[in-house]
Parts: sequence; C-alpha cells; structure tokens
Amino acid sequence: MSQAGTRTVKTIRVDADKCNGCQACEVICSAFHARPKNSSNNPARARIRVVRDPIADIFLPVYAGGYAAAECAGRMRYAVDGKAYGECALCRASCPSRDIFKEPDSGLPLKCDMCESEPPLSEPMCVQWCLNGALSYEERPAQAGAEAGPSELDAGLQAMADRHGWESVRGAVARMSGRR
Repeated sequence: MSQAGTRTVKTIRVDADKCNGCQACEVICSAFHARPKNSSNNPARARIRVVRDPIADIFLPVYAGGYAAAECAGRMRYAVDGKAYGECALCRASCPSRDIFKEPDSGLPLKCDMCESEPPLSEPMCVQWCLNGALSYEERPAQAGAEAGPSELDAGLQAMADRHGWESVRGAVARMSGRR
C-alpha cells in the first residue's frame, strides 16, 4: 500500500523488439525462487517464459499471472511478424489445459511475485538481468474500483484439490497441523 490507502500496481513491461531470446530472465527467476535461494536452476520453475521462434527471429517474454480454474473459451490466434500464435502461447495464466506456470513437482500454480524479498529489491531479478532492456519495471497507482481476484492461497489450494482431491488436501492439512 502507498499513501492514503491507495494500492500500488507493480508491473513488468515487455518490449518484444528488444528481446533476443537469451532466456537469462528464466534462469535468474528459477534460481531466485529456488529453496534455498540460488541453490538450483530449473527454468520449469520460472515465473517468466520466453515464447521462442528462432527461425522467424521472434522472442516474447511472458510472465506468470493469476490462476484460472477453468480453461478459457477463446481460442484466438495472433499474428506476430506474419506468424500465427495460439492464444495459449501468449497467455499469462496457469490453467488446467496446460502445464506452463505450474510447479513441476506439486502442480501448484506459479505467479510472478516481482521478486519480493527481505530486504526488498529495487526491481525484479528478470528486469535486472535482461541484457537488452526488453523488460522494464513500473509502479503505478491502482485504478479505483479494481476488484481483487482469489487469493494466492485459494488458488493454490484449488490447484491441489484439482490434482489430488479435497479429501487428500484435508488429510494433508490435518497431518501437518498434528490433528490426526
């Protein structure tokens, strides 16, 4: 929150014309979010992915957004430099129809957290490591009346329930809390 109760929206702007597809953003993101921090590198755990078409010289960084409990109804196609891409390739959501932006071991949805840490970083690691300046960090006040979606905890629990069933999730929570 910023002054007088207004919320700040943090965003990463993408300039696709500057991206060369090096994937440094994926590497640093996965290392930053490894436990313990920087102990491993697995781009499947990154909260940013580069849509790549090296032959057509097209590279587009896409960072993880919120969880979508259902597949989208739209199947739009977009043309980038004369090549058609399906809507899913450019989508930021983690959803049941694809494995992108999901933790590979648990299936939990991944969402970009702008590399929140203690002490706070001036900008996310992917922005800091982007050699060509294709990524830039911005903060702006939230628009009035913007409604928040489901919490990350709700989205994570729903993803676990979708994968393992509610009984398994309840049982795991009970075991973890020592009530069973």
